[in-house]
Amino acid sequence: MIVEDEDIIQKINEHLSPQIRVWGYEVTAKSFSCYQMCDSRVYEYLMPSHCLLPPHPSTYLGQKITELAEKAGELDEVKARQEAVTGYWEEVDEKHIKPILANVPEDIRQIVEKSLYLDDSREALQASEETKEPLESTSESTDKPAEQPTEQSTEKKPFVMDERQRLIIDTVKAVKAAYLTARRAYRAPASRIARLQDALTQYVGTKNFHNYTIQKAHSDPSAKRHIKSFVVNTSPIIIDGTEWLSLKVHGQSFMMHQIRKMVAMATMIVRAGCNPDRITETYGPDRIAIPKAPGLGLLLERPIFGAYNAKAKVLEREPIHFDKYTKQMDEFKQREIYDRIFREEEQSAGYDISPLSHIKRERERQSTY
Repeated sequence: MIVEDEDIIQKINEHLSPQIRVWGYEVTAKSFSCYQMCDSRVYEYLMPSHCLLPPHPSTYLGQKITELAEKAGELDEVKARQEAVTGYWEEVDEKHIKPILANVPEDIRQIVEKSLYLDDSREALQASEETKEPLESTSESTDKPAEQPTEQSTEKKPFVMDERQRLIIDTVKAVKAAYLTARRAYRAPASRIARLQDALTQYVGTKNFHNYTIQKAHSDPSAKRHIKSFVVNTSPIIIDGTEWLSLKVHGQSFMMHQIRKMVAMATMIVRAGCNPDRITETYGPDRIAIPKAPGLGLLLERPIFGAYNAKAKVLEREPIHFDKYTKQMDEFKQREIYDRIFREEEQSAGYDISPLSHIKRERERQSTY
């Protein structure tokens, strides 16, 4: 690019969408390639702090954690790790859920509770297995010709919801809304954020991340990646009543889904009161299913040109750093990226990175296509 005008940056930006900004430019060596000379990258992941809350004790996951901890003789250790959130859901149930359920008959209350805490994860897996095999025809169906539907039978009658069904649906919605409000009101204490940091630190170094991507075996050399740092900001921000955490990972290169799975695994470690050493087991040959955190919160913050910058002075060139544009970049991220993430999270039912939510999202995605 030939640069003659002093206000060239302003003139370029005037012709760009507000979602695309040029901060500045540097004169580089003729052989410079922004793709080939980028030796590492920094990604940021934003998530609500209520993702660190443990599962409700009445859910399948909540019951399974207790069951497996007792079986392994580690229940006391799990309770110690969950001390900061002990009794959280019981208090929510007492203050917000019981008043809602107290206004409906007992039989409807039981239906609502069952729909909220049903073993969805196991049923979802069973359902997916059942749909793989076609239904077998009976001998009667093969012996008799199929009956032709009459004109009367093909008419679809409009569905009319009775008062009882409406009450069940309205109650379920009210209870779910109350739980969502309780999650968004959660504020993670320093000890909880420190537990997340302990889990993220397990990723630092050169590890075999075959469990954090797709279609890569443990023996594949390309599954080994180097993470320089993975840090959670200990000062959360509050947006529209919801507390958010910023996680930044600096690595040489990343595979498909790797960061989202790393975030999900670390968060699940905290949620379940698990020992962070569990993460080291994922580097072994055993295949371990890890859910993906929502893609909405992930963004590439900046590329790093470390090797080029080291020899920039020899080439009589300025090193490529983004630090001098930090203020403009932060304003841009807040306006064009963060606000959209916050809005979309507000419109949705909130972030959920549990294994069941992963199954549901995949089934919804498949049904879309």
